[in-house]
Amino acid sequence: MHDSFNPDCRDCERLAGFLDQVRRDHPGYHARPVPAFGDAAAELLIVGLAPGMHGANRSGRPFTGDHAGILLYRSLHQFGFASHAVSQAADDALVLKNCRISNAVKCLPPQNKPLPQEILCCNRYLAAELRRQPPRVILALGAVAHQAVLLACGFKRASYKFAHHAVHALPPAPNAPAGIRLYDSYHCSRYNTQTKRLTVAMFHAVLRDIVAELEQS
Repeated sequence: MHDSFNPDCRDCERLAGFLDQVRRDHPGYHARPVPAFGDAAAELLIVGLAPGMHGANRSGRPFTGDHAGILLYRSLHQFGFASHAVSQAADDALVLKNCRISNAVKCLPPQNKPLPQEILCCNRYLAAELRRQPPRVILALGAVAHQAVLLACGFKRASYKFAHHAVHALPPAPNAPAGIRLYDSYHCSRYNTQTKRLTVAMFHAVLRDIVAELEQS
């Protein structure tokens, strides 16, 4: 197994078999591990759960092509992290500025629910991203992403509790030697936004604090 991103990874048998079936059912879909997207030297890393069936799994770019990306990319554009408010396809003109987007699990899981061992297996890719260019701030979208970030940094998953708009000052760690500020938010999923568990105002409040954090010298 290698730590650098592998677009042909098949280490999780269940996920690999599921993607094989998805490619048969949807020949035009990306239906492979989805790489991170954005500025390689970004100070802000956003971590989601996993590719969505008709979103990143179809387009090959995180949060692109389904409902989950609507609030995210509109907000990133509003706060100066994205050149456009909409992410349409992996080959469009969208550019992220000082921001990078990744996922806890790179492959589409059945029912959007990765198993614990799949999250653990895929975590080495997130850890490698942190080692290559440690960000100053990480925004974890949801509890699974929160726990994956802690694991990738070298902490126990229960070390810091997930809560919307929680902020954790992580101490220096093997994969984040300078320490990281970990911000939490509910995921930008259709369910969360339509039920108002996550509102635009709530999400923007988190991003506003992140911008203030990054503006500090």
